[in-house]
Amino acid sequence: MSYCLSVLKHRLTFGPVLIVLIGVLAWLDQWIDGLAAPGFFPSATFPPGVVVLPVFGLLSAMGACEVARIFRAKGVEIGTPIAIAAGLWGLAVIAFTPEDASGTSGFAAGITTVVVAFIVGMLYAVRSKQVEGAIAVGSGIVFIHVYMGLMLGLFVLIRREHSVWVMIWILATVKSCDIGAFFTGTAIGKHKMIPWLSPKKTWEGLVGGMVTSGLVGVGGAWLLHKEGIDAPSLVVSGVMGVAIGGIGQCGDLAASLLKRDGGIKDSGSSLPGFGGFLDIIDSPILVAPFAYWVLQVTQDMGATATLGG
Repeated sequence: MSYCLSVLKHRLTFGPVLIVLIGVLAWLDQWIDGLAAPGFFPSATFPPGVVVLPVFGLLSAMGACEVARIFRAKGVEIGTPIAIAAGLWGLAVIAFTPEDASGTSGFAAGITTVVVAFIVGMLYAVRSKQVEGAIAVGSGIVFIHVYMGLMLGLFVLIRREHSVWVMIWILATVKSCDIGAFFTGTAIGKHKMIPWLSPKKTWEGLVGGMVTSGLVGVGGAWLLHKEGIDAPSLVVSGVMGVAIGGIGQCGDLAASLLKRDGGIKDSGSSLPGFGGFLDIIDSPILVAPFAYWVLQVTQDMGATATLGG
């Protein structure tokens, strides 16, 4: 109980500051979007995500550092610079692939980045002319490239194709599950979910978190509709919110698996009450692909319905 109170104290102190900062950055990104760009810029106006991209670049770099630290705890010697480069490389490909690229070209671009990361990883692994640990090091760099680059970068892609407030809605839906699970589990949690992996998680907490995500999904979609911003219907948003909550918890458990395998409790201590950057982004990372495709499908269905009418 004392641990929970300590965590709650830090989160209530630092959490509101983080929320305000995110809100300011989102407003700034929306404000800059479409403004006239200086003459040296490649386009006449600033594209969507001018603020979002560097923010996610920071998250990618810090997350890659922490994942590399976990690998090193397992004896897999992946240096911080190569880890950061691997993550940012994946993020950059997602961010800078031309919008008019066909589906085949976009897919090929993503696969090519993984191939490049694999080659670089293997070359890095044998830089000392030794073969021991080459598979682990090379695979670790590819893992960081996908985990902290391509997957995280899907949020940048969501921003490119939607309002920044849609992206914020998805992130709020994800993190609301953490909040709901924490309070529900603390209040009535009795049945441990996976005690050998995450001793504090309970089935009651999971249900409470997913219900919270569903409610935030509906509430957020209602606000978006009210402001004239395209978003899925309230029914779809509710179902989407519940699913996002569950997938986000899987992302949190996946990060817990990495940390426990590395023999460490938290990925870092950069954020009071939260741990490291990985502890903040572990759930959104796994949600990003799901959210992107749900938005894509519902947008296409809406366009088809409009044309059909």
